[in-house]
Amino acid sequence: MLFAASLLLKALAIPLLARIAWLDFTTQKISNSNVLLLLCLGAGSLLLLALPSGSWWDMGLSAVAGLLLFVVLFPFWVLRKVGAGDVKLMAVIPFLVGGSGLVVFSLLLMVFAVAMAVVMKNPFLLPAGAFRLYVQHMDRKGVVPFGVPISAAATGAIAFQIYGSWVLASSSGVLQQLN
Repeated sequence: MLFAASLLLKALAIPLLARIAWLDFTTQKISNSNVLLLLCLGAGSLLLLALPSGSWWDMGLSAVAGLLLFVVLFPFWVLRKVGAGDVKLMAVIPFLVGGSGLVVFSLLLMVFAVAMAVVMKNPFLLPAGAFRLYVQHMDRKGVVPFGVPISAAATGAIAFQIYGSWVLASSSGVLQQLN
């Protein structure tokens, strides 16, 4: 029951991640309230998993990963290479995907970051229209909305966890019916 509630909290984060990605793409801003809400959803999800099992490993790993990401990315914010919202979002994501989802998140983040870089540097690959003009404008300004690949990777990691849980639940149901 608590496991399903934990997955529900993660699923509720997906529309919020989409909102963060859209706002970062259109305004180059990631609000503190959205990041705080993600932190609450992620920490709540981890808490629901930790309480019945008594194992705080996943929450501890998420806290260490979040702190490490913040410390590593903070100098890039000071040098104006990334925005403060991007740093805070990256620090919160380990709570959202959990320690077990960090590998999937990292792999997806690499894929989506490369795709974003390719689109930003080669906007002619996009269909003609306002979207291409907007990306060309961001390229001239030197702005990259890192919240988009971060949000996409987190959404993918959450979807992977939900799908994996569904597959395990359905396969265990089949096994119980066979016995």
